[in-house]
Amino acid sequence: MQNIKLLIELTRLNKPIGFMLLFWPCIWGLALSYNFDLSLSLFIFYSVLFFSGSVLMRSAGCIVNDIFDKNFDKLVERTKNRPIASGKISVRSGIFFSIVLCGIAFMVLINFNKFTILMALISMPLAFAYPLMKRFTYWPQLFLGITFNYGLILAWISIQDGISMIPIVFYIGAIFWTLGYDTIYGYQDIVDDEIIGVKSSSIKFKNNPKLLISISYLIFLTSLIIIGILMNFEIYYFMFLFITLIHLFFLQIKNLNVKSPVDCLIKFKSNNFLGLIIFINILIGKLI
Repeated sequence: MQNIKLLIELTRLNKPIGFMLLFWPCIWGLALSYNFDLSLSLFIFYSVLFFSGSVLMRSAGCIVNDIFDKNFDKLVERTKNRPIASGKISVRSGIFFSIVLCGIAFMVLINFNKFTILMALISMPLAFAYPLMKRFTYWPQLFLGITFNYGLILAWISIQDGISMIPIVFYIGAIFWTLGYDTIYGYQDIVDDEIIGVKSSSIKFKNNPKLLISISYLIFLTSLIIIGILMNFEIYYFMFLFITLIHLFFLQIKNLNVKSPVDCLIKFKSNNFLGLIIFINILIGKLI
């Protein structure tokens, strides 16, 4: 039981917010591209595949991240007890587990068309390079957005077997959504990060924290509006976007206290609910 507990901690399965934030862009892209006049069975099947892939790849990514960051994690209060940083799980075991998870994820991937498989494999180096970004740039959160929302593109081409401006615009907007919420997340560790020399957008904008987050969320909201126009959605879609606006700018930004790690974590986790809101919004646009 202790070994199982350590494995759960290593893969962060006890913190589902991570794989849900990876999954939401997938289901958005799937809902946006799917023809709901057809049977729902394929939509449900692909949804299960993308959810499974999100859990597996996020788990593998967490292990790789902990291997790269084990020396940093030891110096940060929030992360010092992670299995690899604390020495409870060896680096060799971590590599083994990540390879196993990637192997299972590949078995999920081969259920899609060849274009989706190719595009997914191309993205792999980007996904595992993220932990290194905080050593070289103040924009690791932007790089995370590029990798974390790639599932939106994959979901679109899994149905359409091609690319268009619609998923590209949505993908760009979602990148800035991640930049915003992960900047909020980064304020939990800003004191320790500055001491050990780790870079982040949270540190870059520590004197004006709400500026970058507001700009990022505004770009994301604008992308949602453009998507509605390109998809010829009815007025109901744009009316429902008002809930997204309230969530982003009033529930998250207006009362954000970057000095409180607890408040930052609450605001960060609220994006899981926002993912559901946007999914419902897309369904409204598609079905009404």
